Amino acid sequence: MKLNNATQMTIGRVAKTLDLPISTLRYYEREGLLTPPDRSRSGYRLYDEAAVERLAFIRSAQAVGFTLEDIRELLRLDENSSCKDVQKLLSRRLAEVETKLADLNRVRNALSGALEQCRKSRRGCGVLMGLKHRKASKNSK
Repeated sequence: MKLNNATQMTIGRVAKTLDLPISTLRYYEREGLLTPPDRSRSGYRLYDEAAVERLAFIRSAQAVGFTLEDIRELLRLDENSSCKDVQKLLSRRLAEVETKLADLNRVRNALSGALEQCRKSRRGCGVLMGLKHRKASKNSK
């Protein structure tokens, strides 16, 4: 969003423009992701174009899976920083995603197997009996 140099936006207008709750903007300020803006004489927060662009960057980074800690690190880097720094962060996040995907695949396979077991069961629920047995055997250890 392009604002002219003299234009500033209230927190409500920024929130509406970026489709963010006002509480999120305040949270970003508390977390140090956004510098608290100047206030008008009547006490309203007034955000300039740089703040709005920073908020748009934060939203974009979150949309592709970066955590707030990742975003904090990205904000510390600037266009003059080595791309290697960004590559390290991306590699770390990708490894975390790969681990989560592997975990989700294990869960999917377990659920798929349990569903198949349920479909084949003729008496009682084999899954429930299996889970009860598993819980009992874990508690006895």
